[in-house]
Amino acid sequence: MQRSYSHKGYPYDNVCIESFHSLIKREWLNRFNINNYRHAYNLIFEYIETFYNTVRIHSHCDYMSPDEFEKLYERVKSLPAA
Repeated sequence: MQRSYSHKGYPYDNVCIESFHSLIKREWLNRFNINNYRHAYNLIFEYIETFYNTVRIHSHCDYMSPDEFEKLYERVKSLPAA
């Protein structure tokens, strides 16, 4: 892994994580009054493990959930070569 220090006003290094942060706030965290760090941690873990990776479709996964995409990849990988 290599650190990237972009120039001021060049946000493209963080675009993926910034998108995820806005998504998790919009779809999940804004529904709750977060009491402490542990509560926030549990909410984020719950969102990622029970919705984001299992149910929510992603355009970069051909409009499947990451879990479905990974299962499909494993099935295709195990097929004999043509």
